[in-house]
Amino acid sequence: MFIAVPAAIVLLLSSVIAGTLIGAVHITLRNVAAVLFQLSTSTQSEKIILLHVRLPRVLTAGVIGGALSIAGVLFQGLFRNPMADPYVLGTSGGAALGAAFGIFVFPHSSILGFSATASLAFAGSILTIACVYGLARVGGGTPTVPLLLAGLAISAVLSEASSVLIYLGNEISWNARNLALWLQGSVAVVNWGQLMLAAGMLVIGALLCIPLRPILNALALGEDYAQQLGVPLEFARAAIIIVASLLTSSAVLLGGIIGFVGLLVPHVVRLVMGPEHGRLLFFSAICGASYLIIADTFSRIVIAPSELPVGVVTAFLGGPLLLYLLRRSKKEYAL
Repeated sequence: MFIAVPAAIVLLLSSVIAGTLIGAVHITLRNVAAVLFQLSTSTQSEKIILLHVRLPRVLTAGVIGGALSIAGVLFQGLFRNPMADPYVLGTSGGAALGAAFGIFVFPHSSILGFSATASLAFAGSILTIACVYGLARVGGGTPTVPLLLAGLAISAVLSEASSVLIYLGNEISWNARNLALWLQGSVAVVNWGQLMLAAGMLVIGALLCIPLRPILNALALGEDYAQQLGVPLEFARAAIIIVASLLTSSAVLLGGIIGFVGLLVPHVVRLVMGPEHGRLLFFSAICGASYLIIADTFSRIVIAPSELPVGVVTAFLGGPLLLYLLRRSKKEYAL
């Protein structure tokens, strides 16, 4: 543990530095320091690239990666299933429908400084979670199986509903391309105000995870045992869903739907650090931020001067690695 903490922090700092230096225009570490400390040796073009393009993008990728990874830990703990991800309750379907409305109906509008696409995707994800939770309630409780089934059904319906707009809107090919790019995830367009808002949501969500740690540890032993320990199951489920949904929606607000981060990172961290949720939450946040920064940096340089959507990169990197880990760990492990 004493070695793991500094190692994780070094990984995060290294990924931030690498993401800041590497790009279509290479900036040396000395020039980065000159810009950050406002030294006269930096040029105006380097200031613009670093402060208005690259650094906000790197930090945005870190915020998204950390938020998705923490949300993944929460949902995996709630459902006691390492294959649960941040979109398990239909967030992606609601976000896709909201984004489609933004792209096809309000293409040039903005809400609170965010594009209509991002704002409506955020609203769609929040409304979907509320709808799923309401539909899954049975006899005053919310069992996990109805939650999963409601999330699956609503996500499927909303995802298909968003595709209907492709056939109803004007300028079909251009808008459809924009929607496809958004659904694959991107952190290319962001400003400092947007970043600060999403980072604030991440900090709030992370702080709310602190009292949830013992609840998640108790749930890992089974709901009956958790109830014997005095855990109020209905309150615990609601709290976990609210916090995880806040984190997932903040990630959607900034970068669209980026897959595999919230599934893969907690899975890997659990295999390395064990099932205790205090360690899981801490290391998943740091490793998730590092992973998405590295993936986004790779997406910028692999076909430079063009770039791939970061969701494509996380799928190509995360999919094979997850399959390898599943094959390697042939027996199931406890959450």
